[in-house]
Amino acid sequence: MIPPTIPHLVARASEHPFLGKHLAMARGTHADVVVARFAELELTSAYEPIFDISVHALAQSLSSDVENVDRFGDELGFQAVTQRLDAAPFDLFEAFDRIADDQELVALDRMSRALHAINFFGAQRHGLLFLRVHERLLKSVKYDHGRHFSSVLMSFGLNPSRIVIELPAAAVAHKTFLGYLTKSYQRYGFKVAGNLSNAGQILSVSDTARLDFLKMDAASALRDATVKPLVGYASRLRIPLIFNRVMDATQFEALQQYDVRFVQGPLFNAHYHDRAA
Repeated sequence: MIPPTIPHLVARASEHPFLGKHLAMARGTHADVVVARFAELELTSAYEPIFDISVHALAQSLSSDVENVDRFGDELGFQAVTQRLDAAPFDLFEAFDRIADDQELVALDRMSRALHAINFFGAQRHGLLFLRVHERLLKSVKYDHGRHFSSVLMSFGLNPSRIVIELPAAAVAHKTFLGYLTKSYQRYGFKVAGNLSNAGQILSVSDTARLDFLKMDAASALRDATVKPLVGYASRLRIPLIFNRVMDATQFEALQQYDVRFVQGPLFNAHYHDRAA
């Protein structure tokens, strides 16, 4: 089977009554990607790599390895980030916060998810695609979370199993809601990750939901000296734990002392994109 290209997927999206109005190929120097038009803005995708650093045991310090991003490890996948085509500052979740109407919020979310899926799969990227979900969106959709997005992906010929729906910490804090959301998204073929606001939140996932991934802020875990117990508890749960927002070499080297496997953050982004360029 020939993998779909971005133009092929855009053509599929044009047959969709909503997506066809908002998604199109970009022009000029960005003509190889799809853009979404929202509130007179042209939005496109960026992808932050998530590295499995256990693949290559990093014996040397980051200071010598940083120029060779391959030494970080292999990519588990990428987290999608919505950005403006003109590179001006833009935060999708801030845009969500300014939208009062729930249906408009749902529409913008569906548009952005399709945008990222097309740019990701159409470019034949490997690994998993992590997509964040706004807390308000989870409350705006009353039931069958994941059903609509799964049906869209299937109509594109894409597999939902390579997409990780990333739940906010507020959802992880509520055991019953977390259990429902996790089962619903997984029922429609997705994997599910849960963000932890603090180390204690990991207890919420032990008996109510079989999350596929957990994510924790690296700076917070290092500051509170909870990296080691988090790694140990996640290992007992058999849920991969990703330390995100790794800002600098000092944090990265500190994490390596505790057998951390998955990392993500600004430290890696620039070097990854320099290599890709």
